[in-house]
Amino acid sequence: MPDIVDIAVGAGSFETLVTAVKTADLVDVLKSPGPFTVFAPTDDAFAKLPPGTVQTLVQNPPQLARILKYHVVSGKYTRADLESVSSLDSVEGAPISIDCSDGFEVKNATVINADIEADNGVIHVIDNVILMG
Repeated sequence: MPDIVDIAVGAGSFETLVTAVKTADLVDVLKSPGPFTVFAPTDDAFAKLPPGTVQTLVQNPPQLARILKYHVVSGKYTRADLESVSSLDSVEGAPISIDCSDGFEVKNATVINADIEADNGVIHVIDNVILMG
């Protein structure tokens, strides 16, 4: 089974995320055994950010890495696992709010494709980039 990075590369809808992960030097982490739960913003999600935001982040790898780490949780959590929690702590350290009461929401994003199994975890595809705070 492919790992989280290989799935993101192969999907074709995560080109911005894959570029960001490479720029932030997080490829090796996300290829490690984990397991991890990744809330993966699509290219369309990155396109919703204000103009110039992605370019600014690419020029600031530490800040980019911090934002990307906010999309990752240690451990493998399927949607069913998340139905009984209200938040999880991200790898970045800040909590991510979870709401499965009406659909599947993560902070300010809707999960549009849940439970994509990877060799080292699970991916939930989201429609917005989530930010700390």
